[in-house]
Amino acid sequence: MLSGLTISNFAIVSELETQWHAGMTAITGETGAGKSIAIDALSLCLGERADAGAVRPGAKQADISARFDITHLPKAQQYLQEHMLESDDNECLLRRVIAKNGRSKSYINGAAVTAAQLKELGQYLLSIHGQHAHQLLLKNDHQLHLLDEYAGHKTLLDNTASAFDHYQTLQRELKALEAKHAQQQAQKQLLEYQVAELDEFALEEDEFEQIEIEHNTLSHAQHLLEGSQKQLYALYEGDEQTISGALQHSANAMVELAAIDPALEGIANMLNEACVQVEEASRELRGYCDNTELDPERLSQLDQRLASAISLARKHMVNPKELVTHHQEIKASLEAICVDDERLAQLDTEINDALALYQQHSEELSKSRQDAATALSELIGTSMHELSMENGRFAIELDNDSVRAPSRLGQDRIEFLVSTNPGQPMQPLSKVASGGELSRISLAIQVIIAQRVTTPTLIFDEVDVGISGPTASAVGKLLRRLGESTQVICVTHLPQVACSAMNQFFVAKEVANDETYTQMKALSSQGRVDEIARLLGGDNISATTLANAKELIAAYG
Repeated sequence: MLSGLTISNFAIVSELETQWHAGMTAITGETGAGKSIAIDALSLCLGERADAGAVRPGAKQADISARFDITHLPKAQQYLQEHMLESDDNECLLRRVIAKNGRSKSYINGAAVTAAQLKELGQYLLSIHGQHAHQLLLKNDHQLHLLDEYAGHKTLLDNTASAFDHYQTLQRELKALEAKHAQQQAQKQLLEYQVAELDEFALEEDEFEQIEIEHNTLSHAQHLLEGSQKQLYALYEGDEQTISGALQHSANAMVELAAIDPALEGIANMLNEACVQVEEASRELRGYCDNTELDPERLSQLDQRLASAISLARKHMVNPKELVTHHQEIKASLEAICVDDERLAQLDTEINDALALYQQHSEELSKSRQDAATALSELIGTSMHELSMENGRFAIELDNDSVRAPSRLGQDRIEFLVSTNPGQPMQPLSKVASGGELSRISLAIQVIIAQRVTTPTLIFDEVDVGISGPTASAVGKLLRRLGESTQVICVTHLPQVACSAMNQFFVAKEVANDETYTQMKALSSQGRVDEIARLLGGDNISATTLANAKELIAAYG
Protein backbone atom coordinates (compact mmCIF):
# COMPACT_ATOMS: atom_id res chain seq x y z
CA MET A 1 0.00 0.00 0.00
CA LEU A 2 0.99 3.66 -0.38
CA SER A 3 2.63 4.82 2.85
CA GLY A 4 4.25 8.15 1.95
CA LEU A 5 4.34 10.83 -0.73
CA THR A 6 6.87 13.67 -0.96
CA ILE A 7 6.48 16.45 -3.55
CA SER A 8 8.90 19.27 -4.29
CA ASN A 9 8.35 22.09 -6.82
CA PHE A 10 5.61 20.28 -8.70
CA ALA A 11 3.01 22.49 -10.43
CA ILE A 12 1.74 24.88 -7.69
CA VAL A 13 3.15 22.76 -4.85
CA SER A 14 6.34 24.06 -3.30
CA GLU A 15 6.97 21.39 -0.66
CA LEU A 16 4.60 18.67 0.50
CA GLU A 17 5.06 15.53 2.57
CA THR A 18 2.15 13.25 3.46
CA GLN A 19 1.70 9.94 5.26
CA TRP A 20 -0.98 7.50 4.14
CA HIS A 21 -2.82 4.72 5.95
CA ALA A 22 -4.84 1.62 5.22
CA GLY A 23 -8.57 1.77 4.61
CA MET A 24 -10.45 4.55 2.85
CA THR A 25 -8.97 8.05 2.69
CA ALA A 26 -10.90 11.04 1.34
CA ILE A 27 -9.31 14.12 -0.21
CA THR A 28 -11.48 17.24 -0.15
CA GLY A 29 -10.92 20.95 -0.67
CA GLU A 30 -12.15 24.08 -2.33
CA THR A 31 -12.83 24.17 -6.05
CA GLY A 32 -9.61 24.96 -7.90
CA ALA A 33 -7.41 24.22 -4.90
CA GLY A 34 -5.77 21.29 -6.66
CA LYS A 35 -7.38 18.30 -4.94
CA SER A 36 -5.97 16.00 -7.63
CA ILE A 37 -2.40 17.27 -7.23
CA ALA A 38 -1.31 14.21 -5.23
CA ILE A 39 -2.82 11.89 -7.84
CA ASP A 40 -1.09 13.76 -10.67
CA ALA A 41 2.18 13.42 -8.79
CA LEU A 42 1.60 9.69 -8.22
CA SER A 43 0.88 9.27 -11.93
CA LEU A 44 4.33 10.63 -12.72
CA CYS A 45 5.88 8.26 -10.18
CA LEU A 46 4.17 5.44 -12.03
CA GLY A 47 5.82 6.36 -15.33
CA GLU A 48 3.29 8.68 -16.98
CA ARG A 49 4.60 11.15 -19.57
CA ALA A 50 6.31 14.21 -18.06
CA ASP A 51 6.80 17.68 -19.51
CA ALA A 52 8.29 21.01 -18.48
CA GLY A 53 4.85 22.21 -17.29
CA ALA A 54 5.19 19.90 -14.28
CA VAL A 55 7.98 22.06 -12.83
CA ARG A 56 6.94 24.92 -10.54
CA PRO A 57 7.74 28.33 -12.15
CA GLY A 58 11.17 29.55 -11.04
CA ALA A 59 12.36 26.10 -9.92
CA LYS A 60 15.09 24.05 -11.63
CA GLN A 61 13.30 20.73 -11.29
CA ALA A 62 10.34 18.92 -9.77
CA ASP A 63 11.09 16.00 -7.46
CA ILE A 64 8.44 13.43 -6.50
CA SER A 65 8.86 10.33 -4.33
CA ALA A 66 6.25 7.70 -3.44
CA ARG A 67 6.90 5.09 -0.76
CA PHE A 68 5.04 1.77 -0.71
CA ASP A 69 4.84 -1.03 1.85
CA ILE A 70 5.14 -4.24 -0.19
CA THR A 71 5.09 -6.71 2.70
CA HIS A 72 2.00 -8.41 1.29
CA LEU A 73 2.67 -7.78 -2.42
CA PRO A 74 4.47 -10.88 -3.79
CA LYS A 75 4.22 -9.77 -7.43
CA ALA A 76 5.93 -6.45 -6.66
CA GLN A 77 8.60 -8.29 -4.64
CA GLN A 78 9.18 -10.70 -7.50
CA TYR A 79 9.53 -7.86 -10.03
CA LEU A 80 12.12 -6.12 -7.84
CA GLN A 81 14.07 -9.35 -7.35
CA GLU A 82 14.06 -10.19 -11.07
CA HIS A 83 15.42 -6.73 -11.89
CA MET A 84 17.80 -6.64 -8.89
CA LEU A 85 16.06 -3.58 -7.45
CA GLU A 86 14.99 -4.93 -4.07
CA SER A 87 15.75 -3.09 -0.81
CA ASP A 88 16.75 -4.44 2.60
CA ASP A 89 13.26 -3.94 4.06
CA ASN A 90 9.76 -4.44 2.70
CA GLU A 91 9.51 -0.89 1.36
CA CYS A 92 9.73 0.27 -2.22
CA LEU A 93 10.61 3.87 -3.11
CA LEU A 94 9.68 5.26 -6.53
CA ARG A 95 11.16 8.62 -7.52
CA ARG A 96 10.75 10.87 -10.54
CA VAL A 97 12.79 14.01 -11.21
CA ILE A 98 11.62 16.35 -14.00
CA ALA A 99 13.94 19.11 -15.22
CA LYS A 100 12.60 22.45 -16.45
CA ASN A 101 13.48 21.44 -20.03
CA GLY A 102 11.01 18.55 -19.75
CA ARG A 103 13.54 15.74 -19.44
CA SER A 104 13.10 13.32 -16.57
CA LYS A 105 14.96 10.70 -14.57
CA SER A 106 13.38 7.70 -12.88
CA TYR A 107 14.51 5.68 -9.87
CA ILE A 108 13.40 2.54 -8.02
CA ASN A 109 14.96 2.13 -4.57
CA GLY A 110 17.69 4.59 -5.58
CA ALA A 111 18.65 2.77 -8.80
CA ALA A 112 18.21 4.56 -12.12
CA VAL A 113 15.53 2.96 -14.31
CA THR A 114 13.36 3.86 -17.29
CA ALA A 115 9.89 5.37 -17.08
CA ALA A 116 8.64 2.15 -18.68
CA GLN A 117 10.01 0.17 -15.72
CA LEU A 118 8.17 2.47 -13.33
CA LYS A 119 4.99 1.71 -15.25
CA GLU A 120 5.67 -2.05 -15.22
CA LEU A 121 6.17 -2.08 -11.45
CA GLY A 122 3.33 0.39 -10.87
CA GLN A 123 0.68 -2.05 -12.07
CA TYR A 124 1.42 -4.19 -8.99
CA LEU A 125 1.19 -1.20 -6.62
CA LEU A 126 -1.60 1.17 -7.54
CA SER A 127 -4.51 1.73 -9.93
CA ILE A 128 -6.01 5.13 -10.75
CA HIS A 129 -9.64 5.48 -11.82
CA GLY A 130 -10.18 8.91 -13.34
CA GLN A 131 -13.21 11.18 -13.39
CA HIS A 132 -13.69 10.58 -17.11
CA ALA A 133 -13.95 6.78 -16.77
CA HIS A 134 -17.72 6.98 -17.37
CA GLN A 135 -17.08 8.51 -20.79
CA LEU A 136 -14.81 5.62 -21.73
CA LEU A 137 -17.60 3.28 -20.69
CA LEU A 138 -19.48 4.20 -23.88
CA LYS A 139 -16.71 2.81 -26.06
CA ASN A 140 -17.02 -0.85 -27.06
CA ASP A 141 -13.30 -1.53 -26.93
CA HIS A 142 -13.20 -0.23 -23.33
CA GLN A 143 -16.21 -2.35 -22.43
CA LEU A 144 -14.35 -5.41 -23.73
CA HIS A 145 -11.28 -4.39 -21.71
CA LEU A 146 -13.36 -4.14 -18.53
CA LEU A 147 -14.91 -7.56 -19.10
CA ASP A 148 -11.48 -9.10 -19.67
CA GLU A 149 -10.17 -7.48 -16.50
CA TYR A 150 -13.03 -8.92 -14.53
CA ALA A 151 -12.64 -12.37 -16.13
CA GLY A 152 -8.91 -12.40 -15.39
CA HIS A 153 -8.22 -14.80 -18.28
CA LYS A 154 -4.82 -13.42 -19.26
CA THR A 155 -3.62 -16.81 -20.57
CA LEU A 156 -6.56 -17.02 -22.98
CA LEU A 157 -5.92 -13.46 -24.15
CA ASP A 158 -2.23 -14.20 -24.64
CA ASN A 159 -2.97 -17.42 -26.54
CA THR A 160 -5.42 -15.64 -28.83
CA ALA A 161 -3.06 -12.72 -29.43
CA SER A 162 -0.14 -15.06 -30.12
CA ALA A 163 -2.20 -17.15 -32.56
CA PHE A 164 -3.37 -13.97 -34.29
CA ASP A 165 0.19 -12.65 -34.60
CA HIS A 166 1.31 -15.94 -36.17
CA TYR A 167 -1.64 -15.87 -38.57
CA GLN A 168 -0.89 -12.25 -39.50
CA THR A 169 2.80 -13.02 -40.05
CA LEU A 170 1.87 -15.80 -42.49
CA GLN A 171 -0.63 -13.52 -44.23
CA ARG A 172 2.00 -10.81 -44.67
CA GLU A 173 4.44 -13.39 -46.03
CA LEU A 174 1.80 -14.62 -48.47
CA LYS A 175 1.01 -11.11 -49.65
CA ALA A 176 4.69 -10.31 -50.16
CA LEU A 177 5.30 -13.59 -52.01
CA GLU A 178 2.26 -13.10 -54.23
CA ALA A 179 3.44 -9.63 -55.21
CA LYS A 180 6.93 -10.98 -55.77
CA HIS A 181 5.54 -13.95 -57.71
CA ALA A 182 3.67 -11.68 -60.14
CA GLN A 183 6.87 -9.75 -60.85
CA GLN A 184 8.94 -12.91 -61.18
CA GLN A 185 6.91 -14.77 -63.79
CA ALA A 186 8.33 -12.91 -66.79
CA GLN A 187 11.78 -13.05 -65.20
CA LYS A 188 11.35 -16.78 -64.57
CA GLN A 189 10.73 -17.50 -68.29
CA LEU A 190 13.81 -15.51 -69.28
CA LEU A 191 15.96 -17.20 -66.62
CA GLU A 192 14.76 -20.65 -67.68
CA TYR A 193 15.79 -19.89 -71.27
CA GLN A 194 19.16 -18.45 -70.22
CA VAL A 195 19.96 -21.28 -67.85
CA ALA A 196 19.01 -23.90 -70.49
CA GLU A 197 21.22 -22.13 -73.04
CA LEU A 198 24.20 -22.02 -70.65
CA ASP A 199 23.56 -25.57 -69.46
CA GLU A 200 23.73 -26.73 -73.06
CA PHE A 201 26.96 -24.82 -73.68
CA ALA A 202 28.31 -26.27 -70.39
CA LEU A 203 31.35 -24.06 -70.01
CA GLU A 204 33.45 -25.37 -67.13
CA GLU A 205 35.42 -23.47 -64.49
CA ASP A 206 38.60 -21.90 -66.04
CA GLU A 207 37.78 -23.56 -69.38
CA PHE A 208 37.74 -20.25 -71.28
CA GLU A 209 41.26 -19.38 -70.10
CA GLN A 210 42.48 -22.87 -71.06
CA ILE A 211 40.86 -22.59 -74.51
CA GLU A 212 42.58 -19.25 -75.05
CA ILE A 213 45.97 -20.78 -74.20
CA GLU A 214 45.48 -23.87 -76.40
CA HIS A 215 44.09 -21.81 -79.29
CA ASN A 216 47.04 -19.45 -79.14
CA THR A 217 49.46 -22.41 -79.18
CA LEU A 218 47.78 -24.19 -82.13
CA SER A 219 47.46 -21.03 -84.19
CA HIS A 220 51.28 -20.54 -83.92
CA ALA A 221 52.21 -24.24 -84.16
CA GLN A 222 54.07 -23.92 -87.51
CA HIS A 223 56.20 -21.05 -86.25
CA LEU A 224 56.88 -22.81 -82.94
CA LEU A 225 57.92 -26.06 -84.66
CA GLU A 226 60.24 -24.42 -87.17
CA GLY A 227 61.87 -22.21 -84.56
CA SER A 228 62.35 -25.11 -82.12
CA GLN A 229 63.92 -27.34 -84.81
CA LYS A 230 66.27 -24.54 -85.84
CA GLN A 231 67.49 -24.08 -82.27
CA LEU A 232 67.82 -27.84 -81.82
CA TYR A 233 70.20 -28.01 -84.81
CA ALA A 234 72.17 -25.07 -83.47
CA LEU A 235 72.46 -26.59 -80.01
CA TYR A 236 73.08 -30.21 -80.68
CA GLU A 237 72.07 -31.84 -83.95
CA GLY A 238 73.65 -29.62 -86.62
CA ASP A 239 76.07 -31.06 -89.22
CA GLU A 240 78.60 -28.35 -88.58
CA GLN A 241 79.93 -26.95 -85.30
CA THR A 242 77.18 -26.93 -82.62
CA ILE A 243 76.88 -24.99 -79.38
CA SER A 244 77.07 -28.25 -77.44
CA GLY A 245 80.25 -29.34 -79.23
CA ALA A 246 81.95 -25.96 -78.78
CA LEU A 247 80.99 -25.86 -75.08
CA GLN A 248 82.32 -29.39 -74.56
CA HIS A 249 85.61 -28.43 -76.21
CA SER A 250 85.97 -25.43 -73.89
CA ALA A 251 85.14 -27.53 -70.83
CA ASN A 252 87.81 -30.12 -71.72
CA ALA A 253 90.38 -27.39 -72.19
CA MET A 254 89.59 -25.86 -68.83
CA VAL A 255 89.89 -29.23 -67.12
CA GLU A 256 93.47 -29.54 -68.47
CA LEU A 257 94.31 -26.01 -67.32
CA ALA A 258 92.79 -26.65 -63.89
CA ALA A 259 95.09 -29.62 -63.49
CA ILE A 260 97.97 -27.14 -63.66
CA ASP A 261 96.27 -24.36 -61.63
CA PRO A 262 93.58 -25.46 -59.19
CA ALA A 263 92.22 -21.90 -59.17
CA LEU A 264 90.53 -22.75 -62.51
CA GLU A 265 88.64 -25.79 -61.14
CA GLY A 266 85.54 -23.74 -60.44
CA ILE A 267 85.34 -22.48 -64.00
CA ALA A 268 85.95 -25.98 -65.35
CA ASN A 269 83.10 -27.29 -63.19
CA MET A 270 80.72 -24.58 -64.37
CA LEU A 271 81.50 -25.36 -68.01
CA ASN A 272 80.89 -29.08 -67.40
CA GLU A 273 77.55 -28.23 -65.76
CA ALA A 274 76.72 -26.00 -68.74
CA CYS A 275 77.41 -28.93 -71.07
CA VAL A 276 74.96 -31.04 -69.07
CA GLN A 277 72.31 -28.26 -69.13
CA VAL A 278 72.65 -27.76 -72.90
CA GLU A 279 72.36 -31.48 -73.46
CA GLU A 280 69.24 -31.64 -71.25
CA ALA A 281 67.72 -28.65 -73.00
CA SER A 282 68.41 -30.25 -76.37
CA ARG A 283 66.73 -33.48 -75.26
CA GLU A 284 63.59 -31.67 -74.08
CA LEU A 285 63.54 -29.55 -77.24
CA ARG A 286 63.72 -32.71 -79.35
CA GLY A 287 60.75 -34.11 -77.42
CA TYR A 288 58.82 -30.88 -77.94
CA CYS A 289 59.44 -31.04 -81.70
CA ASP A 290 58.43 -34.69 -81.85
CA ASN A 291 55.15 -34.00 -80.03
CA THR A 292 54.18 -30.80 -81.78
CA GLU A 293 51.64 -31.44 -84.50
CA LEU A 294 49.81 -29.19 -86.87
CA ASP A 295 46.09 -29.91 -86.10
CA PRO A 296 43.80 -27.68 -88.19
CA GLU A 297 40.70 -29.64 -87.12
CA ARG A 298 41.36 -29.08 -83.43
CA LEU A 299 42.13 -25.44 -84.11
CA SER A 300 38.77 -25.11 -85.90
CA GLN A 301 36.97 -26.67 -82.92
CA LEU A 302 38.67 -24.25 -80.55
CA ASP A 303 37.79 -21.36 -82.85
CA GLN A 304 34.11 -22.31 -82.70
CA ARG A 305 34.01 -22.79 -78.88
CA LEU A 306 35.89 -19.58 -78.28
CA ALA A 307 33.59 -17.64 -80.60
CA SER A 308 30.50 -19.18 -78.97
CA ALA A 309 31.77 -18.29 -75.49
CA ILE A 310 32.45 -14.69 -76.53
CA SER A 311 29.05 -14.44 -78.22
CA LEU A 312 27.25 -15.80 -75.14
CA ALA A 313 29.18 -13.45 -72.87
CA ARG A 314 28.25 -10.48 -75.05
CA LYS A 315 24.62 -11.60 -75.02
CA HIS A 316 24.63 -11.77 -71.22
CA MET A 317 26.66 -8.57 -70.98
CA VAL A 318 29.51 -10.09 -68.98
CA ASN A 319 33.19 -10.70 -69.52
CA PRO A 320 33.77 -14.16 -71.12
CA LYS A 321 35.90 -15.11 -68.10
CA GLU A 322 32.86 -14.35 -65.84
CA LEU A 323 30.45 -16.50 -67.84
CA VAL A 324 30.66 -19.53 -65.50
CA THR A 325 30.04 -17.34 -62.43
CA HIS A 326 27.15 -15.63 -64.21
CA HIS A 327 25.71 -19.05 -65.08
CA GLN A 328 25.80 -20.07 -61.42
CA GLU A 329 24.18 -16.80 -60.30
CA ILE A 330 21.19 -16.93 -62.66
CA LYS A 331 20.76 -20.61 -61.88
CA ALA A 332 20.58 -19.69 -58.18
CA SER A 333 18.05 -16.94 -58.99
CA LEU A 334 15.89 -19.43 -60.86
CA GLU A 335 16.11 -21.90 -57.97
CA ALA A 336 15.08 -19.13 -55.54
CA ILE A 337 11.99 -18.42 -57.65
CA CYS A 338 11.15 -22.12 -57.64
CA VAL A 339 11.60 -22.18 -53.85
CA ASP A 340 9.21 -19.20 -53.57
CA ASP A 341 6.68 -21.11 -55.69
CA GLU A 342 6.98 -24.09 -53.35
CA ARG A 343 6.61 -21.78 -50.32
CA LEU A 344 3.45 -20.29 -51.84
CA ALA A 345 1.96 -23.75 -52.04
CA GLN A 346 2.97 -24.49 -48.43
CA LEU A 347 1.57 -21.20 -47.14
CA ASP A 348 -2.01 -22.08 -48.05
CA THR A 349 -1.87 -25.06 -45.71
CA GLU A 350 -0.03 -23.19 -42.96
CA ILE A 351 -2.46 -20.24 -43.08
CA ASN A 352 -5.46 -22.54 -42.85
CA ASP A 353 -3.88 -24.34 -39.87
CA ALA A 354 -2.99 -21.02 -38.21
CA LEU A 355 -6.53 -19.70 -38.71
CA ALA A 356 -8.00 -22.89 -37.27
CA LEU A 357 -5.74 -22.59 -34.20
CA TYR A 358 -6.64 -18.92 -33.83
CA GLN A 359 -10.35 -19.67 -34.00
CA GLN A 360 -9.93 -22.41 -31.39
CA HIS A 361 -8.30 -19.95 -28.97
CA SER A 362 -10.80 -17.25 -29.91
CA GLU A 363 -13.72 -19.57 -29.12
CA GLU A 364 -12.17 -20.54 -25.76
CA LEU A 365 -11.74 -16.84 -24.96
CA SER A 366 -15.31 -16.11 -26.04
CA LYS A 367 -16.69 -18.86 -23.79
CA SER A 368 -14.75 -17.48 -20.83
CA ARG A 369 -16.04 -14.00 -21.62
CA GLN A 370 -19.60 -15.29 -21.81
CA ASP A 371 -19.32 -16.88 -18.37
CA ALA A 372 -17.76 -13.71 -16.95
CA ALA A 373 -20.38 -11.51 -18.65
CA THR A 374 -23.19 -13.39 -16.95
CA ALA A 375 -21.61 -13.02 -13.50
CA LEU A 376 -20.57 -9.38 -14.05
CA SER A 377 -24.02 -8.41 -15.32
CA GLU A 378 -25.62 -9.73 -12.13
CA LEU A 379 -23.13 -7.88 -9.93
CA ILE A 380 -23.58 -4.60 -11.80
CA GLY A 381 -27.34 -4.95 -11.64
CA THR A 382 -27.15 -5.43 -7.86
CA SER A 383 -24.85 -2.40 -7.50
CA MET A 384 -27.24 -0.29 -9.57
CA HIS A 385 -29.98 -1.08 -7.09
CA GLU A 386 -27.68 -0.06 -4.22
CA LEU A 387 -26.91 3.19 -6.03
CA SER A 388 -30.55 4.33 -6.14
CA MET A 389 -31.39 2.75 -9.48
CA GLU A 390 -33.98 0.36 -8.02
CA ASN A 391 -35.51 -0.54 -11.37
CA GLY A 392 -32.21 -0.76 -13.20
CA ARG A 393 -31.30 -3.80 -15.24
CA PHE A 394 -27.94 -4.47 -16.82
CA ALA A 395 -26.74 -7.03 -19.37
CA ILE A 396 -23.63 -7.65 -21.41
CA GLU A 397 -24.33 -8.79 -24.94
CA LEU A 398 -21.56 -10.75 -26.66
CA ASP A 399 -21.65 -11.73 -30.30
CA ASN A 400 -18.98 -14.16 -31.50
CA ASP A 401 -18.69 -14.69 -35.23
CA SER A 402 -15.95 -16.87 -36.71
CA VAL A 403 -16.48 -15.15 -40.07
CA ARG A 404 -15.60 -11.78 -38.54
CA ALA A 405 -12.12 -10.49 -39.29
CA PRO A 406 -9.67 -11.86 -36.71
CA SER A 407 -8.02 -9.52 -34.22
CA ARG A 408 -5.63 -9.85 -31.29
CA LEU A 409 -8.64 -9.57 -28.94
CA GLY A 410 -10.64 -12.33 -30.58
CA GLN A 411 -13.81 -12.20 -32.66
CA ASP A 412 -16.29 -10.97 -30.06
CA ARG A 413 -18.43 -7.88 -30.45
CA ILE A 414 -19.61 -6.45 -27.14
CA GLU A 415 -22.40 -4.12 -26.09
CA PHE A 416 -23.34 -2.97 -22.59
CA LEU A 417 -27.14 -2.90 -22.39
CA VAL A 418 -29.17 -1.12 -19.72
CA SER A 419 -32.72 -0.37 -18.73
CA THR A 420 -33.26 2.23 -16.02
CA ASN A 421 -37.06 2.43 -15.91
CA PRO A 422 -39.85 -0.16 -15.59
CA GLY A 423 -41.15 -1.36 -18.94
CA GLN A 424 -38.17 0.12 -20.80
CA PRO A 425 -36.45 -2.37 -23.12
CA MET A 426 -32.74 -3.10 -22.79
CA GLN A 427 -30.80 -0.71 -25.03
CA PRO A 428 -27.15 0.22 -25.55
CA LEU A 429 -25.73 2.20 -22.66
CA SER A 430 -24.91 5.19 -24.87
CA LYS A 431 -28.57 5.63 -25.87
CA VAL A 432 -30.44 5.52 -22.57
CA ALA A 433 -28.19 6.39 -19.63
CA SER A 434 -28.11 9.97 -18.33
CA GLY A 435 -24.87 11.55 -17.09
CA GLY A 436 -25.63 10.74 -13.46
CA GLU A 437 -26.73 7.20 -14.25
CA LEU A 438 -23.65 6.65 -16.34
CA SER A 439 -21.42 7.85 -13.49
CA ARG A 440 -23.08 5.45 -11.06
CA ILE A 441 -22.84 2.49 -13.43
CA SER A 442 -19.20 3.33 -14.15
CA LEU A 443 -18.41 3.54 -10.43
CA ALA A 444 -20.16 0.23 -9.79
CA ILE A 445 -18.13 -1.47 -12.51
CA GLN A 446 -14.85 0.04 -11.29
CA VAL A 447 -15.48 -1.10 -7.72
CA ILE A 448 -16.44 -4.62 -8.82
CA ILE A 449 -13.42 -4.97 -11.06
CA ALA A 450 -11.12 -3.44 -8.44
CA GLN A 451 -12.24 -6.12 -5.98
CA ARG A 452 -11.59 -8.83 -8.57
CA VAL A 453 -8.19 -7.58 -9.72
CA THR A 454 -7.04 -7.01 -6.10
CA THR A 455 -4.80 -4.02 -6.75
CA PRO A 456 -3.37 -3.05 -3.31
CA THR A 457 -4.12 0.68 -3.69
CA LEU A 458 -7.08 2.12 -5.59
CA ILE A 459 -7.47 5.82 -6.33
CA PHE A 460 -10.80 7.27 -7.42
CA ASP A 461 -10.43 10.79 -8.80
CA GLU A 462 -13.83 12.50 -8.55
CA VAL A 463 -15.65 9.47 -9.95
CA ASP A 464 -18.74 10.64 -8.04
CA VAL A 465 -19.34 13.61 -10.36
CA GLY A 466 -23.07 13.98 -11.12
CA ILE A 467 -24.11 12.10 -7.98
CA SER A 468 -25.98 13.58 -5.01
CA GLY A 469 -28.49 12.87 -2.25
CA PRO A 470 -29.16 9.27 -1.21
CA THR A 471 -27.03 8.01 -4.07
CA ALA A 472 -24.00 9.80 -2.63
CA SER A 473 -24.56 7.95 0.65
CA ALA A 474 -24.64 4.65 -1.21
CA VAL A 475 -21.42 5.55 -3.04
CA GLY A 476 -19.72 6.39 0.25
CA LYS A 477 -20.77 3.07 1.79
CA LEU A 478 -19.61 1.22 -1.34
CA LEU A 479 -16.15 2.78 -1.22
CA ARG A 480 -15.83 2.26 2.54
CA ARG A 481 -16.73 -1.41 2.14
CA LEU A 482 -14.06 -1.68 -0.54
CA GLY A 483 -11.60 0.05 1.81
CA GLU A 484 -11.98 -2.76 4.33
CA SER A 485 -9.92 -5.05 2.08
CA THR A 486 -8.00 -2.54 -0.07
CA GLN A 487 -6.42 0.86 0.42
CA VAL A 488 -8.83 3.33 -1.19
CA ILE A 489 -8.03 6.99 -1.86
CA CYS A 490 -10.94 9.09 -3.09
CA VAL A 491 -10.93 12.69 -4.30
CA THR A 492 -14.48 13.91 -3.71
CA HIS A 493 -16.70 16.95 -3.24
CA LEU A 494 -19.54 15.03 -1.60
CA PRO A 495 -19.89 15.16 2.21
CA GLN A 496 -21.58 11.72 2.25
CA VAL A 497 -18.54 10.18 0.55
CA ALA A 498 -15.99 12.13 2.60
CA CYS A 499 -17.55 11.19 5.94
CA SER A 500 -17.46 7.50 4.96
CA ALA A 501 -13.66 7.64 4.92
CA MET A 502 -11.47 6.47 7.76
CA ASN A 503 -8.93 9.25 7.08
CA GLN A 504 -9.24 12.62 5.39
CA PHE A 505 -6.95 15.21 3.77
CA PHE A 506 -7.85 18.83 3.12
CA VAL A 507 -6.34 20.69 0.16
CA ALA A 508 -6.14 24.49 0.23
CA LYS A 509 -4.65 27.14 -2.06
CA GLU A 510 -2.82 30.17 -0.68
CA VAL A 511 -1.35 33.28 -2.31
CA ALA A 512 1.75 34.86 -0.75
CA ASN A 513 4.21 37.33 -2.28
CA ASP A 514 2.31 37.13 -5.58
CA GLU A 515 2.88 33.36 -5.72
CA THR A 516 0.32 30.58 -5.46
CA TYR A 517 0.88 27.61 -3.15
CA THR A 518 -1.14 24.46 -2.63
CA GLN A 519 -1.07 22.80 0.78
CA MET A 520 -2.44 19.41 1.78
CA LYS A 521 -2.86 18.38 5.41
CA ALA A 522 -4.33 15.48 7.32
CA LEU A 523 -7.44 16.45 9.28
CA SER A 524 -8.01 15.79 12.96
CA SER A 525 -11.40 14.66 14.22
CA GLN A 526 -12.52 18.26 14.74
CA GLY A 527 -10.96 19.26 11.43
CA ARG A 528 -13.06 16.63 9.70
CA VAL A 529 -16.22 17.98 11.34
CA ASP A 530 -15.38 21.50 10.15
CA GLU A 531 -14.62 20.31 6.60
CA ILE A 532 -17.76 18.17 6.32
CA ALA A 533 -19.75 21.17 7.57
CA ARG A 534 -18.14 23.31 4.84
CA LEU A 535 -19.08 20.72 2.22
CA LEU A 536 -22.66 20.75 3.56
CA GLY A 537 -23.23 24.46 3.90
CA GLY A 538 -20.48 26.28 2.02
CA ASP A 539 -18.37 29.00 3.63
CA ASN A 540 -21.09 29.99 6.13
CA ILE A 541 -20.65 27.30 8.75
CA SER A 542 -23.39 27.36 11.38
CA ALA A 543 -24.11 25.36 14.50
CA THR A 544 -26.67 23.45 12.48
CA THR A 545 -24.21 22.43 9.76
CA LEU A 546 -21.65 21.47 12.39
CA ALA A 547 -24.25 19.29 14.10
CA ASN A 548 -25.19 17.74 10.76
CA ALA A 549 -21.53 17.06 10.05
CA LYS A 550 -21.08 15.25 13.36
CA GLU A 551 -24.19 13.19 12.69
CA LEU A 552 -22.98 12.22 9.20
CA ILE A 553 -19.55 11.16 10.46
CA ALA A 554 -21.16 9.16 13.26
CA ALA A 555 -23.64 7.55 10.86
CA TYR A 556 -21.26 6.75 8.02
CA GLY A 557 -18.00 6.39 9.88
